[in-house]
Amino acid sequence: MGKKLAYERYYWLQGQLKADKYPNARILSERFEISVKQAQRDIEFMRDRLEAPLIYHSAHKGYGLEDNGYELPPIWFKEDELMALCLALRLASTLPDISLKKSLYTLLKKFLNYRFLDNAPSLEDLSEKVSVKNIAYYRVDEAIFHKVLYALFNEAPIEITYYTPHKHELTERVIKPLHLFCYMGSWHLIAFCTLKSDLRDFALSRIRTMKAGPKSFVLPEKLPRIKDYIRKNFGLLSGGESIEVSLKFTPEISSWISEQVWFSGQEVSADKDGSLCLRFPVADFGEIKREILKYGSSVEVLAPEELRAEIKREIKRMGKVYG
Repeated sequence: MGKKLAYERYYWLQGQLKADKYPNARILSERFEISVKQAQRDIEFMRDRLEAPLIYHSAHKGYGLEDNGYELPPIWFKEDELMALCLALRLASTLPDISLKKSLYTLLKKFLNYRFLDNAPSLEDLSEKVSVKNIAYYRVDEAIFHKVLYALFNEAPIEITYYTPHKHELTERVIKPLHLFCYMGSWHLIAFCTLKSDLRDFALSRIRTMKAGPKSFVLPEKLPRIKDYIRKNFGLLSGGESIEVSLKFTPEISSWISEQVWFSGQEVSADKDGSLCLRFPVADFGEIKREILKYGSSVEVLAPEELRAEIKREIKRMGKVYG
């Protein structure tokens, strides 16, 4: 409540300043029935933290504005909103763009100054309270990320040189960025590709060079919805046809697995011995094989038989590696 009343005082002061009435600490204290010291702190807060261009006029024994176009910041945060912003700052640590992170840090620091009358929370201490750690993600060149983001928000086509690792080839493409997507810590660009005449997923880590594309670029009509494309091409359920997978986890890790969501419509059941069965659809075995293998002997594939056979073959190949 005190902060809300303080902001009312700032608005009143702004009105007095714009009307050339030369308010001072004594006038402010009498108007709002606060101490002269508190009134002076309010004036200093407007000058130092809200960046009001105040100047003291000795002849009028009060303050005026050097720039009469000044306006108070329109944003006044609630506690939950402030915490959400602080959390967003820490989550932004995953951005592969130092300049963007610095800009967000500066912006949030300004907001904190607007929100708090006395001591604003220290952003330097924020890393001690919240942190983010990604592993097994692909590095992205900072300059590439910045240019991609610029092209995306300006709806500008770009020319890129793209490396395809399984073919060991570089291709030159003209693309129109449509959606930037962070999947399991790695950044992907969904774009229309003129080489393939369709939507394609470009891993930012594989973009080698980039420059501005043609000024005139018309997208074809009736492109798939971006959300549908992502749902089809990312995650355990990707592609068209789906196959149901059934996995059995040992009692030792069943409690951990019960906390996880592998698929939004998954089915979970517990056996009397404490083991856990997990059932969900997949479109292919590529990603689910990697997930199964990382749990080693703590998981068994019950179905389908094709996936069970693939895991068996992979275990045999691993046995040869380790002799």
